[in-house]
Amino acid sequence: MPNTDKRWIVGVDVGGTNIVVGLLPMGGGEVLALRVLPTESQRGPKFVVDRIVEMVEASIAEVLEAHEGRRDQIAGVGIGSPGPLERTTGVVINTPNLGWRNFPLRDLIANAVNLPATLDNDANCATYGEWWLGAAKDVDTLVGLTLGTGIGGGIVFAGVIFHGVSDVAGEIGHMTIDSTGRRCKCGNYGCLEAYASGPAIALRAAEGIDAGVETVLIDMVDGRLDEITAATVYEGVVAGDAYAEEVMKDTAKFLGAGIANIINILNPEMVVISGGVTRAGDHLFAPLRAEVRRRAFRAAEERCSIVSGSLPGTAGVVGAAAVFKKEMFGEV
Repeated sequence: MPNTDKRWIVGVDVGGTNIVVGLLPMGGGEVLALRVLPTESQRGPKFVVDRIVEMVEASIAEVLEAHEGRRDQIAGVGIGSPGPLERTTGVVINTPNLGWRNFPLRDLIANAVNLPATLDNDANCATYGEWWLGAAKDVDTLVGLTLGTGIGGGIVFAGVIFHGVSDVAGEIGHMTIDSTGRRCKCGNYGCLEAYASGPAIALRAAEGIDAGVETVLIDMVDGRLDEITAATVYEGVVAGDAYAEEVMKDTAKFLGAGIANIINILNPEMVVISGGVTRAGDHLFAPLRAEVRRRAFRAAEERCSIVSGSLPGTAGVVGAAAVFKKEMFGEV
């Protein structure tokens, strides 16, 4: 007999490096039919949309076949994308890491799969996912950071994402931590993202090697410095390399300065950090928390937990589905 009781929401997480797609039951639970493919944004926006549509359709087909379901049991599609963007129109205004401008992402996907869709910032979605089903479940005042190709942020107050007057709230990666510092892809100088995103970590590591530092990182990439990534630095830390440790500690200090600013301004109960860099564990979190203690007001810092996300790889998908449910049904 076909299953007529269950409904599912598709979650789509569009990142600078990968697209992640999966389905969640309306009531929450395990991500089903998870798919991950490279974004390959250099091949153009149409290619990216076509890839998303193919992934969505493949995930839907897998779930419906496994549960003997029908197409009308798919409630719709929640999409998380880098921004800034406009939620009401579903348009991505500008994505420095993807090269999109005034791009109607939501409607292109919705029309292609013939399902209703919502659009929100990818970091908002990741933060909301951690609030709904992850490390920040039911936390009242939450700030999230996503560390990847860029640095995103999200703010959740009492179960509601704070978007600001024009959907730009939470762009934590673009707070200035050095007014005359490194140029960011957004065009500004000294953004946190220009120091502590994945590519920025790799760049800082390569610059030190160019200056003559001895490190095992060179051997890890067979001398090809342009192949160093944040993951390479993490592997160097695990191997006990002193220079990789130094790069990671500097990264923690940059992040600590940014998080201290957030804590002093918003006084949140929790800051949850997601992304591949968190694999460094205490090599990252110990110096980061120390830097926050050094910079933030004590009364605010003592009441704020700084934790790693518990939904690695799926927080954005979970949160995009939660955003869809919130917008379409009024609750999560």
